[in-house]
Formats: sequence, C-alpha cells, structure tokens
Amino acid sequence: MPKPSSQDLISIPCTLMRGGTSRGPFFLAGDLPAASELRDRALLAVMGSPDRRQIDGLGGAHPLTSKAAIVGRSSVPGVDLEFLFAQLQPESDLVDTTPNCGNMLAAVLPFAIERALVTPSDGVTTARILTLNTGMQCDVTVQTPGGRIRYAGDTRIDGVPGSAAPVKISFIDTAGSVCPAMLPTGRARDRLGFSSAGGAVHELDVTMIDNGMPMVLLRAADVGVDGHESVAELNGNAALKNTLEALRLAAGPLMGLGDVATKNYPKMCLLSAPSAGGAIATRCFIPHVCHEAIGVLAAVTVATACVLEGTVAQGLAQAGAGVRRTVSVEHPSGEFSVELELDPHGRQEIVRAALLRTARPIMRGEALIPAAILNRNNENQENCE
Repeated sequence: MPKPSSQDLISIPCTLMRGGTSRGPFFLAGDLPAASELRDRALLAVMGSPDRRQIDGLGGAHPLTSKAAIVGRSSVPGVDLEFLFAQLQPESDLVDTTPNCGNMLAAVLPFAIERALVTPSDGVTTARILTLNTGMQCDVTVQTPGGRIRYAGDTRIDGVPGSAAPVKISFIDTAGSVCPAMLPTGRARDRLGFSSAGGAVHELDVTMIDNGMPMVLLRAADVGVDGHESVAELNGNAALKNTLEALRLAAGPLMGLGDVATKNYPKMCLLSAPSAGGAIATRCFIPHVCHEAIGVLAAVTVATACVLEGTVAQGLAQAGAGVRRTVSVEHPSGEFSVELELDPHGRQEIVRAALLRTARPIMRGEALIPAAILNRNNENQENCE
C-alpha cells in the first residue's frame, strides 16, 4: 500500500530494473493499490505521463523506458511468481496491461530474489512465472552461486552496453498469447486491404501472427523502403508511418483484437533479407515508433514466421532446416537469436522457444507521487484496500 511521505506526497517502494533492452520500476503487488483505476493513476504519476519528456517522473521519454512491472507470489499450483506488465507512453494517459513484454520478464526473477519472494539455490535458481496479462507461463533461470544472485558475466545482448550474467527464458506456451490463435485468420499469409490518407484503397500481402506478441509482418519493399534504414530515418518517414497505422487498424479486427486505435498492439514489423549473417532483417514499430532493437516476444514471433510455410518471410529468411533451429533476427542494434523447436509431426506449430537475456537492478528506493493523485474526486486511502 502507498504510504504518506509528507503532507502532500505518498511513497511507494520500488526497484528500478533493466530487463533486456527495456527499463522501468518494479513493484511488489501489495505496494500498489489493488483497484486498477487507482493503480494506473499511481503508475502514470510515477512515470511522469502524460508528458513528452516525462520530466516529473521516472520515465525515459521513450516507450522502451515507459514500462512498469508488478510482481507477487502465485497461488497457482506449480507456479512460483505472478507478473503483471504495464506499458505506458510518454504522451498518453493510458496504461496498457493487455500485452506481454519479454524484456521486462527477464528482470522478474532477479527482482523477486532481491525482495525475498524466492529463496535462491546454490548454483542456479529456476522459477516458473505466470504473466497475468495473457496467461503465458515460462521457466526463468538465473545464476545464484552460494545462494546469491550474480549479475556480472560474459553474456552480451545487442542494444545493451557491456556484458552480464545470462537470464535464460524457456516459454511454455506462447501461441495465441492475445489473439485467438498463433495464426488468427487461419492463414500464414493474407491480402490486407486498407485506405490511405487520400481515400484510395490499397492491398498488401501480410502475415498476421501471435506467438507471444500480436504482430503484422510485411515486406519492407512493399511499402517503398528497403528495410535497412536507420531508426531515425524511418521515424521521420511520415508517409510510411501513416501506411503502417492504416494497416494496423485494418488488421486489428481480423486478428480478433477489435478496434486497436488506442492499443499498443499489434506491433508492425518490416521484413527484408538479412545483411549481417542472420536469418532475417527487421524494423519493428511499437506500434508508432521504430524500435531501436526488437522486443523479446516480437523476436520469437518473427522467428516463428521464418520457419512456418507460406508466410511473407518465405523467400527472404534464411532459417535453416530441421526440427530444432536457432533463428538469428537482425535489428537496428544488432541481432537476437531465438531457439525454436518445431512440431516433429510436421504441423505448423512451435513446441518450444528459448532465449537469453540479461537484467540488473539500477536503483532501490521509494517513488514519491502527489497524494492528490489517489485522493481525486474525494476518494480516500480506504479505496486502495
């Protein structure tokens, strides 16, 4: 529960964590209001949204640093921890708890050990984590020599400077995390019609897919770019961004997501042939800003499209052969390798996905927010209980 800190401020314990290529405050579930409306008010105040610079909060003026995590022990048999991910935006007052985030997921077990939710073993510690956003489960393993978590190590991930100890994530079931199925239309490729700003109707081949993250994949060349442009160049391409948003709005209902105008998904991803020895090159939008790298579950979903028959990745991807494959997904900051195990009976299914991330705490303390945020409209502290 938030506690009074002064006459007009409330303090909320939190730990600022980096998980993969994302960053944000982590909270114990009991330290935030239970009511979702009050919880979201608190998170907006902590992050400093809505404000482009998030100058009055912890946000970093970018979607990748406008994230939060809420963690607690689980009462579900066989599950150790529950994790609720919250995506905020610098200039929006919306708090989205519907999608997953694999990068923030990487920091959940380290945070839980830091806050004594999990007792570490001597050597390595594994915990099963339930992501409450979509019901997805995964096993996360960290190094804990002598019963203490280790953060230093030799694992490098593109998009993060230096190296650190590995965090291994093995996903139990990612297919159809938000959509009704991995291929929500029942097809690996669809011809998607959309209207441009001038009212003209266009059609493009796309793959609408959700193997951990709802995404619309399309070939970069089909929208007039080569897919190897810089992030700044793509973010400055207003015509491209308008086209991608028109496609996204058209795809939402077809993917079983309804009207996605105010949602952070589906993510849009441009595909092109690899140029640095990987399997596929990507430029992802999250959903309106080009990602400096690629999200964990976005990488899993793109890698899945590379090994399925008939997707828009066919003819571009160099994904190898066999039931077990490592798919290297190129992105603006480097590459992201995903281990996939395909159904041995030849069905269009993925039975396992695994990858490595790194994580660490950056700062521990208390976030201070105006008391009026939670007392608005004559609500008092009892509303939090």
